[in-house]
Amino acid sequence: MKKTLLLALSLTAAAYTAQAQATSTKAAATAGPAITFEESKYDFGSVVQGGVVDHTFKFRNTGTAPLIISNIGVSCGCTTPEWTKEPVAPGKTGTISAHFNSAGKMGMQNKVLTIESNAAAGSTTVSLVGEVKEASATANAAPAMTTTTAAGDAKVKTDGKKTKEKVGDAKVKVKTK
Repeated sequence: MKKTLLLALSLTAAAYTAQAQATSTKAAATAGPAITFEESKYDFGSVVQGGVVDHTFKFRNTGTAPLIISNIGVSCGCTTPEWTKEPVAPGKTGTISAHFNSAGKMGMQNKVLTIESNAAAGSTTVSLVGEVKEASATANAAPAMTTTTAAGDAKVKTDGKKTKEKVGDAKVKVKTK
């Protein structure tokens, strides 16, 4: 009986020690700055060739030291980033805005932004994905109209030559020639 009780106590102690080590390893991994995005991929759906997609990625510094973004690389010259330049204190938020110009593009697109910072995890990525459709496919566009979703979070305006779409923080403007 004593041996069984001693064995049970030993196993319990070992389990608690392993759990404590795993917890301290996780805590050590977030020591220093850490970047956590609300979303790492934005699907803009479809846009007519020549249209522009603007989207803002929001992030939080979930680390213990100020986060500094030093550079953002893009997979194509058609995508232009802008970001929070000042250090982001622990627990505070920042933004990265991406501007994608679909002129000269066709088909499915995956525009990757590589964020270089002093985060403990190193560089990370976010992306814009969607489809660019041929401009002539919308030449015979519908007459002017405005549409709003039931939730009121998306608005689309079109007059046959221009289409403007706004969903939350993202705006899409398309001009048909």
